[in-house]
Amino acid sequence: MIIEPRMRGFICLTSHPDGCAQNVKNQIEYVKSKGEINGPKKVLVIGASTGFGLASRISAAFGSAAATVGVFFEKAPAPGKTASPGWYNTAAFEKEAHAAGLYAKSINGDAFSKEIKAKTLALIKADLGQVDLVIYSLASPVRKHPDTEIVHRSTLKPIGQTYTNKTVDFHTGNVTEVSIEPATEEDIENTVAVMGGEDWAMWINDLKAENLLAEGATTVAYSYIGPALTEPVYRKGTIGRAKDDLEATAFNISDTLKAINGKAYVSVNKALVTQASSAIPVIPLYISLLYKIMKEEGVHEGTIEQIQRLYAERLYNGAAVPLDDKGRIRIDDWEMRDDIQAKVAKLWDESTTETLPGIGDLAGYRSDFLALFGFEVDGVDYKKDTNEMVEIEGLVD
Repeated sequence: MIIEPRMRGFICLTSHPDGCAQNVKNQIEYVKSKGEINGPKKVLVIGASTGFGLASRISAAFGSAAATVGVFFEKAPAPGKTASPGWYNTAAFEKEAHAAGLYAKSINGDAFSKEIKAKTLALIKADLGQVDLVIYSLASPVRKHPDTEIVHRSTLKPIGQTYTNKTVDFHTGNVTEVSIEPATEEDIENTVAVMGGEDWAMWINDLKAENLLAEGATTVAYSYIGPALTEPVYRKGTIGRAKDDLEATAFNISDTLKAINGKAYVSVNKALVTQASSAIPVIPLYISLLYKIMKEEGVHEGTIEQIQRLYAERLYNGAAVPLDDKGRIRIDDWEMRDDIQAKVAKLWDESTTETLPGIGDLAGYRSDFLALFGFEVDGVDYKKDTNEMVEIEGLVD
């Protein structure tokens, strides 16, 4: 079939297997170009099919020749209907990993559930024995609690008062004002339940109980802080409360891992175009301005550049892991440079529908968004007939 992007709001309803495959190959080539990393050898990535999770799996496999197990929740293809992009990403990754002689298997299902946890632990026990790195990179908006069976839904809201600021529709380029009503206590509790640290701790506790964590094992979860501009709706809003919980959980996990000399970290990463960030008011405008400046300064990074640098210069640099005063890894250091943030703030005040094409990088934002779904990727012939029925080689039934 000929596959074209089909949009509904901030969601692309189709994905392109060849474009996703080329994206994965590009990321692999980048990691290989940076040289070997003396890093992990047996890795579990929870949330492994897109964004930072996918980049984590690629960096481990092709930077450190690691065996990897990926867990994710993706839609398989059906005749005439494309899979979700994470499905095609994983299919491409596993094909490349197996061709390179690397172990790679995947489990598709609800990572919050006891069933998927048990299936993953059984796979690790049978095939790898233990893992030395666990990446926690789930980005689901909904969680069915495995014990209570309550369905929690996260929200993106400020706390205390209504938040009003500029935003942009990245499809049309229209800059408008948006107001977001404040969260209720229930909103906050649900968001923490979905995006906080409880599930991360459950995974680590289960792995430790089954002796599946190697001596000195490391686990990392991903977070974001961002600038003062987005603070009311992000870091000081409902998601910020969840991220606070996630960061506190890292210390608790580290305590439980002392017996095996293990350690838990939260890595604060850069603002990037993801399916999740595209739906957050204010963030697309901020990112389009940020990209313009960081590209001009020569310090722009995508997900693979971020995670390769995290592995090479933070986690596996041959010395102590550098941390900020709150015990976090900061790989958002270039984004948060004072000079870059000052320029973003200035351009923010100048941003209108008319000025944005000149002062921002909305075209780069749109391109990165479409690339998430395998579209507008260089080297792909989108006019040719494409087979949507792609299988994942190492998918565990």
